[in-house]
Amino acid sequence: MTDVALAAARIARHARRTPLLRTEIDGKPLVLKLEHLQRTGSFKFRGAVNALLAGGKPDHVVTASGGNHGMAVAQAAAVLDIPATVYAPESIPDSKARRILAAGARLVRAGENYAEAAKLAQEQPGQYVPAYDHPDVIAGQGTVGAEIVADASDVDALVVAVGGGGLAAGTALSADGRKLVTVEPTNCRALHDALAAGTPVDSPVDSIAASALGATRVGKLPFEILRAADPVSVLVDDDKIIAARDLLWESFRLAVEPAAAAPLAAWLAGQVPGDLACLVLCGANTDWLPA
Repeated sequence: MTDVALAAARIARHARRTPLLRTEIDGKPLVLKLEHLQRTGSFKFRGAVNALLAGGKPDHVVTASGGNHGMAVAQAAAVLDIPATVYAPESIPDSKARRILAAGARLVRAGENYAEAAKLAQEQPGQYVPAYDHPDVIAGQGTVGAEIVADASDVDALVVAVGGGGLAAGTALSADGRKLVTVEPTNCRALHDALAAGTPVDSPVDSIAASALGATRVGKLPFEILRAADPVSVLVDDDKIIAARDLLWESFRLAVEPAAAAPLAAWLAGQVPGDLACLVLCGANTDWLPA
């Protein structure tokens, strides 16, 4: 099963311990976990490194990704001197595609969505590293929550955006009794629909944050962990996500991708319980101009 403490020890030499920012908005305190400052610009690097270090060093690594996980695997493979191939949907943003290539990986554009790219990737030779549905990946992502708990023991809620569920599941494992709030775009809601159905189901993907949160179906293992954790599942509209993203820039000069602003959108809408929440700013891999 997942072991967050062991993952933390494995990745310590390679991943950054990202800082917290204690602040307030409209007189209400909150804490921001600046995980967009992680190597490759997202939390995904943690899970990728842990997955590659958990077993014997493979001759070749293969993955599928809409962008952030692909960049993370490409960079982790480069650090460990392993050749890597990343399969990505045709719609992968140019900003993410060029960073995968810059890390030295081979990029194959294939399929209309993540599910199609993943199917092709799993048919290739080499060690396949899933984006979220794997215990070592989940454990690596769980080190984000473990750092929050260690560095801000007074936080009573951890708020994360959800795509396939790896970060949310890892955070559930490391929350140490704190409430977990999962946030998804209204039209990109794989976890929300799975929790309602009692099992992972296919969901539509139509959001400004789809390149990071665009899983058509939440992972089986993340779902089991999250169902047991009983999170507060929140949906936010795209216009609220963009407004939150722009607020992060205007108020704090924090430049993040839309997915990373989803937790703040939920917090601003009063959908996050507790007195002091920590919002995970999960990534910054995009090209944009403030509104």
